[in-house]
Amino acid sequence: MSNDALQDQVLGHADEADGIEEYDNRLPRWWVGLFLFCVAWSPVYAVHYHFVGGRSQAGEWQQEMDAAAIRWPQPTAEQVAGLTVTPEVLTEGEAIYKTNCIACHGPTLEGGIGPSLVDDVWIHGNSREQILGVVTNGVTEKGMPPWGPILGPEKAFKVAAFVHDLGTGQP
Repeated sequence: MSNDALQDQVLGHADEADGIEEYDNRLPRWWVGLFLFCVAWSPVYAVHYHFVGGRSQAGEWQQEMDAAAIRWPQPTAEQVAGLTVTPEVLTEGEAIYKTNCIACHGPTLEGGIGPSLVDDVWIHGNSREQILGVVTNGVTEKGMPPWGPILGPEKAFKVAAFVHDLGTGQP
């Protein structure tokens, strides 16, 4: 029997495959050639990409992040609020703290429902920028709501300055 006689011959699997008929046809030569080319080319490309070319996805991502940091630098807490830390800002921050934060963090920042803000262990960092980030964005998985949309950048900065000043003992 020649190869042409085997073309378009039903294999008889329709009973086992929900009525779908399967034919016993060869793959086109162009498809087989492309497949074999890809198989032969893949080790050459992999060696070049990872070892010879010195490229990697992690390296390219880091280069993009570095370029973005240069092009769009992150503003400091003072630049975001347009304020500097003064005794008046700390007084206003204390009033905001007593209005919004005292229920979870206590009157002297000792904690309660929320963590203590006067000990040596700061879960999310104790710099003014890190505290401002937590106040603004919250930590929803730990129960801290995002206060940024409620307070706005100026009040968020003031309460972060108050917590930083009283909690870390650093101006």
